[in-house]
Amino acid sequence: MSARGTSWQRLCADAGRLPGVETGTSYATPALFVRKKLLVRLREDGETVAVRIDLMDRDVLLEADPKAFFLTDHYRSYPWVLMRLAQVRHASAVELVEQAWRRLAPKRLVAAAEGSAPVRRRPRPA
Repeated sequence: MSARGTSWQRLCADAGRLPGVETGTSYATPALFVRKKLLVRLREDGETVAVRIDLMDRDVLLEADPKAFFLTDHYRSYPWVLMRLAQVRHASAVELVEQAWRRLAPKRLVAAAEGSAPVRRRPRPA
């Protein structure tokens, strides 16, 4: 079983290996984006992050690991989950960010990351 706990810096370093991931800010806190779409952001407390997630996956996470994952009323209606950096396994945190990236990144970037040739566009008729 892997140890619990990660840091924002470590999460950013691993997530930054995904094509098109950029750092920025959201609500005046550090965040990661792909093509200006928010993937994950560090919350004001510096100890938790909000990560974009499929709502069905969120329910499973909340039940399976309540030490690491939780919600506040603010996030209940949105496709986000809150993650305690000190309680989550690093590999799980990276996997969630990668899943968010796969949902939001252009198909061309996802294909490039998977090692397949990018989709070629047909030239437009003149």
